[in-house]
Amino acid sequence: MNFSQTMEKKYKYNPKEQFEKRIEEILVEKEDRGEFWRVCHTRPIDSIRVNTLKISVEELKKRLENYGWKLKTISEDFPEILVIENKSNLKPGELGKTLEHILGYYYVQDISSMMSAVALNPQEEDFVLDLCASPGSKTTQMAMMMNNKGTIIANEISLGRISILNSNLERCGVSNTIVTRKDGVQFCLRAQREKIEFDKILTDVPCSGEGTLRKSPNTMNIWNLKVIEGMAKIQKKLAFEALKLLKIGGEMVYSTCTLSPEENEEVIQFLKENFEIKIEKINLPMKTRSGILEWNGKKFDEEIKNCCRIYPHDNDSDGFFLAKIKKLK
Repeated sequence: MNFSQTMEKKYKYNPKEQFEKRIEEILVEKEDRGEFWRVCHTRPIDSIRVNTLKISVEELKKRLENYGWKLKTISEDFPEILVIENKSNLKPGELGKTLEHILGYYYVQDISSMMSAVALNPQEEDFVLDLCASPGSKTTQMAMMMNNKGTIIANEISLGRISILNSNLERCGVSNTIVTRKDGVQFCLRAQREKIEFDKILTDVPCSGEGTLRKSPNTMNIWNLKVIEGMAKIQKKLAFEALKLLKIGGEMVYSTCTLSPEENEEVIQFLKENFEIKIEKINLPMKTRSGILEWNGKKFDEEIKNCCRIYPHDNDSDGFFLAKIKKLK
């Protein structure tokens, strides 16, 4: 069996019946569901983000094309986001083994994952919180967008994951970031006592990972409703306390790599019921779909349609969800 056949076999799995039913409720059209499952049993596209703190897009493209890579931009507005078109020609692990990767000239990152920072759009003068920061893909992206100016607080609870975070910050030449080690909720409570407020907050929370099936088919083995319910409770606590740290007029992006409405729209509905906030429209360089307005008999606020759902079959990417929240009072 050659490498290509081995990889195709790796991406075959049997989804649980309960999960299939939920996808049928989310994706109403039969043809839509068929395409979703077809794509979910294939390898995802390979994508990278040029680290313009260290190199220009043009220079990196030139160097990688010398390896025989075929690179394509997904948007003229975001030339740093590149897709490798001839991924079948790459050797196993090649993306992370090049000298350019080791030097921090680019970051291997799914395009849907890049959308959190794109939506938050941090500026050079901003004071930013990345509440659940490791491994640092979004932290390094925000630092790049801020040209290493302003300040980012990158928080992470796990010591092992902090080691990975620090390694990526150093590799990418990030110098505007302070790393803290604290449980996310406890970090927020401490910051509230100290009366610390942020211009922008990224709350990219732990989740059930339904959107990562293409990379991690094993996710289906551990998937169950109890996991989803448990994650939703944690997510609500994190988002609730984080929002208290946001300045009036400030913006927070809430994101997950799952498709579960309990972990997505229901969390945003919970925030709408407890804060005076606006769910803002987001323009992204990918195909997105509106947030769901009803789930399991629960009806959500009309503004929740401004949330973005990213499906694997729409962009040949991971599945993702994000909402941009503006604090009014």
